[in-house]
Parts: sequence; structure tokens; C-alpha cells
Amino acid sequence: MTMYEIAPERATLHGRFSRELPPAVTIDPGDTVCLQTLDAAWNVEPRRSRVPAEQPRKFAPRDPERDSGHALCGPIAIRGAVPGMTLAVRIDAIQPAAWGWTTAGGWESRVNARLGVAQITERMHLWELDTTAQVARNQDDYTVPLRPFMGVMGMPPDEPGWHSTTPPRIWGGNIDCRELVAGSTLYLPIPVAGALFSVGDGHAAQGDGEVSCTAIECPMARVELTFDLLPDLHLTTPRAHTPAGWLTLGFHEDLHEASMIALDAMLDLMGEQYGMSRQDALTLASVAVDLRVTQLVNGGVLGVHALLPRGRLSPP
Repeated sequence: MTMYEIAPERATLHGRFSRELPPAVTIDPGDTVCLQTLDAAWNVEPRRSRVPAEQPRKFAPRDPERDSGHALCGPIAIRGAVPGMTLAVRIDAIQPAAWGWTTAGGWESRVNARLGVAQITERMHLWELDTTAQVARNQDDYTVPLRPFMGVMGMPPDEPGWHSTTPPRIWGGNIDCRELVAGSTLYLPIPVAGALFSVGDGHAAQGDGEVSCTAIECPMARVELTFDLLPDLHLTTPRAHTPAGWLTLGFHEDLHEASMIALDAMLDLMGEQYGMSRQDALTLASVAVDLRVTQLVNGGVLGVHALLPRGRLSPP
């Protein structure tokens, strides 16, 4: 097994998914890639002002077409990856940098309009991230525990052109699931030869839902990922094995349908894990599985994850 390093530079950064992007690195299954990432907004220094218009220095140069979304690193190509296989991404380590930010209101969205904050001034919170104490502290001395994860992990659609980083897709992307912390393995159906996996949008902490449209957005000093291929596992939506338990993800414009996609996938997973019928899986899911809103804010595509917590269901 080999360890590769990727730093955020012109050859490795992009703000769109595309199957035409050349790989930043090509690896074998079982190899590990260690990355540094920018924050989602391409900042290369901390925000020092709570006035949203007073922007910090950003990465340059940028292409207005390929770099208009989240700042992603990659793509990472995996030898032998072909459509129909599953890509396993083991999250070995995630370490935030020393700063982050969160914002709310001031622009049109379904959530902002419903909560009455679309037309008022955008509000910015600035955070200091203490990775020794594992806490984040904002300018008003509120603190929250650090729980770092990557908001965007995924692959491009098998279609030509540039594709937005905003919506999550069945091949991953802007998933924003707070359970995908270090110690998790994310399983994604592979859409294109080589997989062409990219990662970015570091979050130091986030609640389920990401309701303001931002978490604690931060650069990551270290993201360590190990990749493998599962040729015999054929998925229709992502799943993950996390410190919290097994989870399955559903994405759809309708929250109820996203819930049904996540639940349907969880019944499949329970059948695989326990050898039970679909009806038994649904019966036990009703008493052991939690449905959680992953996010409400990503380009009209909502997310739900079904979680089977560790130790919640004990087989005979």
C-alpha cells in the first residue's frame, strides 16, 4: 500500500464535477491519500470581519466555469474502477485548521424565506478552532464541540460537461452528513471509469439539517482517506459504516421520498447483514432504526439518512 499527498494548488483544485477532469493522482485499491483542503469558499486566510462584503484573500487564479462551486481537491483515480462497482472510502483521519465561519440569512432560499431571514442583513459568525481541547469558540464566546467531517465527497455523473457541486447525487457529492467522521467508511456506486473521486467542503461541526446552509466552514489541515473497490456490491444510493452505526442515505426534492429511499436501502442492508426477510427488516426497523434529516439546503435536493445505531439490534 502506498501513501500519496495532495495539496490545494491549481492542478488539484476545481469547483465542478466532470468526467473530463484529469486525475490529480492515480492510485491502486488499498492505497491512502492524504489531503489538505481549502474551505468551501476558496479562502486562503481567515475571515477577520463579520461584514460579509469584506472578503478575505481567496485562491487565485480561478476559472469562472470550472471553479464556481465548492473548492474540491482531486480527482483521485483508482485503477480498475468501472461503473457498477462500489467505491469504499475509509476516513482514517480529519484534522481542521485553526479557524472557520458560519453565516445565515441575507439571500433567497426556501429555508430563509420560510424563516423570514431572506431579506435581512446576512449574519456572520467567526470561529477559533482548538484542536487540543476539541472545541470551537465564536466571537461571542459560545462554544461547541468539534466534530469534523467533509461535506463533499463524491464522483462526477457519466455525462459530458461541468456539473454543480451543490446537490448530492447517488455517486456522492454534497452529502453533508455529520456522521461521516474519522473511523467511518463511505460506500458509493461508481459512475465512471477510474471513479474520479473529489473531496472538499470541510466542516468543523454541524447539526443534522445544516439549517442555515453553512456549518462551521473551515479548511482542513489533514484528511486521510483509504480507497478500495468492491466489485460484487451493487448500490443504488450511498451507505456508510460509522462510529454511530450503519446508515443509508436518500436524496430527493421531496423529503418524504428521500426518507423512503433511505429506508428502502436500510431494509436491503439489514437483509444482507442479518439474513432476514424484507418484512422482518421493516418490522425491526420500526423499533431500531432512526430517520434523520441530513440536510435541507443543497440546491433543492434534500437528504435523509436512516441510522441503525451500534448495539441497538442484537441478533439471536
